[in-house]
Amino acid sequence: MIRAHLIIKGRVQGVGYRANVRRLANKLSLEGFVRNLRNGDVELLVEGSDAEVDRIIAWCHRGPTRAFVSKVWIEKSEATREFMGFAVRSTL
Repeated sequence: MIRAHLIIKGRVQGVGYRANVRRLANKLSLEGFVRNLRNGDVELLVEGSDAEVDRIIAWCHRGPTRAFVSKVWIEKSEATREFMGFAVRSTL
């Protein structure tokens, strides 16, 4: 199990990014959260198997159809298993 913390930059708010991340995370049985940041970025913290985390990271570089992803910052570490399920959190 690994953890990935992502900051996604570009036109990523108001385009269904969080809803699509939640749908994919649930499909891949990942745990964690996604939320908008006040500066216009999206933050994703996700835990799961290496392969499934890599799948959601690959998707995050593309995003949904109406999004334009300019950069994805990624930090990986060992999973802490602090999450139960996957949630969309309030803007930070």
